[in-house]
Amino acid sequence: MRQPSKEGSYEVVIASDPLETRRVQDHIEVLLRSNRFEDREIFSIRLALEEALVNAIKHGNQMDRAKKVTINYHVRGDRFDILIKDEGKGFDPEDVPDPMAVENLERPCGRGLLLMKHYMTEVVFHPPGNRLAMSKIRGKPALNGPLNGHHFTGK
Repeated sequence: MRQPSKEGSYEVVIASDPLETRRVQDHIEVLLRSNRFEDREIFSIRLALEEALVNAIKHGNQMDRAKKVTINYHVRGDRFDILIKDEGKGFDPEDVPDPMAVENLERPCGRGLLLMKHYMTEVVFHPPGNRLAMSKIRGKPALNGPLNGHHFTGK
């Protein structure tokens, strides 16, 4: 499953099965702990990672087990970086409704993106929208800060 490419860097390819994500998350947690990340940082990364992987499997690959999700990640003492790529058509994150807007509070869309942006320092969707890069840089605030002052760019 894991193929280290250089010290602290890994590439993992998983089937589009939510159960597969657990092993990736567990391995990343081990690496984060060995680099002395704090529990709150690990919680933040795990939550954002879970949302990103579920989105890749569910929305990107449409739960098609024949399609794969490729995950490249790197852990250092000062930061965590990850690139997640699915085999879907992609999407435009600007088209995702703002889950904090009154008219969307009861709708289940957009919450995962909001959480990723809340907990990670950097979140970038690469065109056509099936590649996501996220970073957690220690000592830097999250991309969107506290949820009560959210800055969601979706519709």
